[in-house]
Amino acid sequence: MDGLGWNAILEGWPWFTGAGQYPISAYSEFMPPPLLGRSPYGSADPLFFQKEDPWGWPVTEYEEAFELSPGLAKIAKSLLEKMTHLANGRLAHGIPRADIADNPYWPEALARHIGSLNHERFVLLISLALARTQDDKGRVRWTLFGSSEQGPERAFWSSFFAAPGRELPAEQILDFLRRLLRAAFGVAEPEVENLQALGLRVLPTKDDPQFPYWRVDSLPSAIGPLLLRSDEPVGDIRFLLTFRPFADLPPAVQSAYLAGTLHLLPFPGSLIFWGMRSYRMLQQQLPFAMQIPLLHLFKRHEAPHGIRVPQSGWLYEGRLTRPGPHPSLGRLRNLFKRTHRWTRVLRHKDELAVTAREDKVTHVLFSTKPEDLGLYDKPMARNAQLWSKDFHCLLDGPHATRGDLAQAAAALKSGGFFGYRFQYPAMRVGRHEVYWQRPIIAYLDARTGQASLFADAPLGYLTAYGAEKPDPAEAIELWPRLLRREPHIAAAELFMQPKTRLPYQDRVNVRKLLDSASLLGTRLHYSFARALLTAGKRQTLDQWLEALPARASAPDRGHQLAAELRTTIIGGPTPLPSAMTYHRTAQRSFETSYWKTIASLAEGPYLTTNNADCVLDQATQTHLVHHRRDLNFLGQHLQRHYRKSLNAAGLRDALVGELSFRWQTDFDFDWMGGWFHNQTGETAERNLIVVIPGRDRSQAVVMADHYDTAYMEDRYQIDRGGDGARLAAAGADDNHSATATLMLAAPIFLELSRIGQLDCDIWLIHLTGEEFPADSLGSRHLCQSLIEGNLQMHLAEGVMQDLSGTRIRGVYVMDMIAHNNDRDRDIFQIAPGTGTQSMWLAYQAHLANEIWNASTVQWNRRKSRRDCGRGARSANGRTLPATARHLALRGQVRPDYDPRSTLYNSDGQIFSDAGVPVVLFMENYDINRTGYHDSHDTMANIDLDYGAALAAIAIESVARAAAQP
Repeated sequence: MDGLGWNAILEGWPWFTGAGQYPISAYSEFMPPPLLGRSPYGSADPLFFQKEDPWGWPVTEYEEAFELSPGLAKIAKSLLEKMTHLANGRLAHGIPRADIADNPYWPEALARHIGSLNHERFVLLISLALARTQDDKGRVRWTLFGSSEQGPERAFWSSFFAAPGRELPAEQILDFLRRLLRAAFGVAEPEVENLQALGLRVLPTKDDPQFPYWRVDSLPSAIGPLLLRSDEPVGDIRFLLTFRPFADLPPAVQSAYLAGTLHLLPFPGSLIFWGMRSYRMLQQQLPFAMQIPLLHLFKRHEAPHGIRVPQSGWLYEGRLTRPGPHPSLGRLRNLFKRTHRWTRVLRHKDELAVTAREDKVTHVLFSTKPEDLGLYDKPMARNAQLWSKDFHCLLDGPHATRGDLAQAAAALKSGGFFGYRFQYPAMRVGRHEVYWQRPIIAYLDARTGQASLFADAPLGYLTAYGAEKPDPAEAIELWPRLLRREPHIAAAELFMQPKTRLPYQDRVNVRKLLDSASLLGTRLHYSFARALLTAGKRQTLDQWLEALPARASAPDRGHQLAAELRTTIIGGPTPLPSAMTYHRTAQRSFETSYWKTIASLAEGPYLTTNNADCVLDQATQTHLVHHRRDLNFLGQHLQRHYRKSLNAAGLRDALVGELSFRWQTDFDFDWMGGWFHNQTGETAERNLIVVIPGRDRSQAVVMADHYDTAYMEDRYQIDRGGDGARLAAAGADDNHSATATLMLAAPIFLELSRIGQLDCDIWLIHLTGEEFPADSLGSRHLCQSLIEGNLQMHLAEGVMQDLSGTRIRGVYVMDMIAHNNDRDRDIFQIAPGTGTQSMWLAYQAHLANEIWNASTVQWNRRKSRRDCGRGARSANGRTLPATARHLALRGQVRPDYDPRSTLYNSDGQIFSDAGVPVVLFMENYDINRTGYHDSHDTMANIDLDYGAALAAIAIESVARAAAQP
């Protein structure tokens, strides 16, 4: 398609209105694409859609410095090694024999000269297909999909344009060619100035009948004088830049190359990936199959830095005595290391390096047996593509139906060899998925014999396709724009600290300050800037700024950066507004109610409170006190509680109800009682909702929790003394500490509504199914309903209330807020999602925290607190902890890219991905502590003074966000 750019991609907004238009699967069943530019709910990324540049795709300094540059260097080195092996006849190149046979890029005339291409410098001009994908730790990362589906040539020549018909300056194009010849072939400076006289020529590719869209429609005009004429003597040519298959080159050119008198750019063997008959055939059934053969050459890479590489290869289903390389197909990779968001591994670690367990790929893709899934796994076939030994497509996972999955599973069960790749969908803008067709330019350095990645290489272009039925022949074109914002460049270049306790901590701190100021469109208040920093507890913002230059690799430039950061900050303290709710929450009566409410939920009659309960295997059934799902009764209890509060408040417009729906999955899980009874209609899933009216009924601020609980790892895992039973935790902290907060917040918000202090509605929403195996079931359903515009609230006696006309101003979701980390005390996290409005919500939470902390000094002078010390835990819910001093808490603002943010491990990630503004309130999460997903999540793990303070701050935050116009 011609140059429509962003206008074509944004056409049709809003894209997903209407029932069934935006289904959200469990991320454990299908990891979706990252949604960039404009979110489904409507928020826009300010880096995208610049009016003056309708064809530009922004690439940040951090993406280029910490993902793309090191990742491309690693890929280039590996590819050069494989190409030298290919040219010298060594099987270590890893390319299957069948893919080399009858390949026009490596014909017999060339293959006969294996080992004798002594003049070859192995210049690579390989076009890669890259895109950003999302992993299960909430990281959005550049990922290798393989070789460009747009053919071997288009990305290279498109690099010399900035938009349709807008060529780069001729001298810039020619200068690139000069630098390449100097670097790769050692051509002297004076000689390289006149490329035509030097003997450099360009030979365009002929049309490919199967892939007509590979054709390059126009070359930059600067190349015109270098085009090879049909009557030009080959003896005058020293360098020929061509992407034609070697078999299609003029015989004289072939002879000159093989004789060593002419250099071909690129090395002809490096184009072999586009000539493999099997994948050209598969391309007719599986979109982008031409990406696969190059991807097969690489091992899986999931470490946070560099380019992500999904696992691909061949599997064998059946009995095979010695699995190894199949001579005609390629490397067998029969095993796969699973990862998931509950893994007790820090986000900045390489999870694969510390994971020992490997499962058969077939089991990973399709098995629903409880012994194969454990506590946190589900079948991953939706994130995979499969084909048979004869290259017939069996499964395109991202587009698969339940029927497709069943057929593919049956095909594997029959046994044999199968090709696969794990397919995490490419980044999307609305209904288009986007790939970066980026050339990788490298060569073998004649002086060192080492692979060398060419600096400042052409950047290629981007292609956007309709995501539902992608067609490489129908591409909307965009062009990459590497951002060059000096403070961000300095942050990326000055602080290379990979071995600190939190890697690249200074770089992340600088980025947080710069990004937050940009998102809010104003200078940051001093205390908010400090809350963004990861630094010592006693270190002030000024001290951190003063010390920053000494930690920079170039101190002078570090001083300039520190000075720039100071301009984004308002110095000194700023006046705090008055509190709206602390007169109700900074009381012993609130603490007492908070404790007793958590205890009634955790130590009361509600035992089976996971959505899958009751699991039907013998290990679980043996331990059950009763065989019903108490989550249903807990929901009824919560609704009764709110009806009493509403009756006491006397507000006619306040409502209590539920958002009910059915639990749907890609596979059947008959052994989960909760799932099974959903399918038979005996039970349904439900989010619980309380609507508290404000002046503007068209908007709402949401306060949310999840009211289900997790299975206990120590009762399940054999190595922790368990016996395989799936038993729900008491859930005092996770997540009754948050549920109790909503229950106590209701009368406070009802009073604010009654006296007219709420500018918009407040919705209290108890989300169901955050824990595994439901996996954010409630938040997914809520976001889907918000985006599709069909949110219906079920009231008593079958009455329905339409809420689809209400716009969500923001969501504060709470998950685990009452355990004070023993190793790093009195800290909690304010973790915003992406976007301006999420950062605004985080600022309101920060203000609430500051008001609380400033007030504790006065409150602790009261007679009831004056002589009190720190709080102490109690062994059970019957023993109320003694009165303690009000704690001043440190709310640390952790954006989603902060390695300590746990937004990804909560419902907050679902809201953020959908574009609904969100902030997660969570304690200072310690993934290795007892009391998380185990039998110790009891009242003995609750810190009352800490939890009550955090609950109060959360209530104040919601009130502040709802009170402002």
